[in-house]
Amino acid sequence: MKKIILLFALALMVGNVAEAKDKKNKKKSDNTTQTLQVAETPALSTNAPEKTGTASTLKLDDLAFADISHDFGTVQEGPDATCKFVFTNKGKEPIIIQKAQASCGCTVPTYSKEPIAPGQDGTIDVAFHTQGKPAGAFQKTITVTTNAGVKILTIKGMVEKAPTTSVPENSSMIRTN
Repeated sequence: MKKIILLFALALMVGNVAEAKDKKNKKKSDNTTQTLQVAETPALSTNAPEKTGTASTLKLDDLAFADISHDFGTVQEGPDATCKFVFTNKGKEPIIIQKAQASCGCTVPTYSKEPIAPGQDGTIDVAFHTQGKPAGAFQKTITVTTNAGVKILTIKGMVEKAPTTSVPENSSMIRTN
């Protein structure tokens, strides 16, 4: 009787294993079928719009800056130190400044959002906030991203601490009662 029970249990286990393999194989074939159906869907590839126009001929040399660095020399702490970087579009297509980002928050670049036509000049104005800056040398960069490429501008200088303005204490005016 034990042999029959063991044989019966063994037959059940073998049956369950075979059934599990069948389910696994069926699942694989279902996934393959689904993948093929998605890959064969023509709407994904044939309905995409074609690109029109010509490729850009702009290159980084078309963005010709008069200077890419500015030395402020020594500036007093307090008022903003400002400068202007001028560039010329030497290319045959308009140059678009996509962004100008300073290396820190104390430097703020501003620029025209309009495209710069071939042969025309553009500017990037830079303000360095000196208020609260420690005395000493500074050097900051401005990364200019355009449709012609990326250009790095640099500003540098020395901050001189502003003189402290305080009223001298007059001890003779203090009353003691």
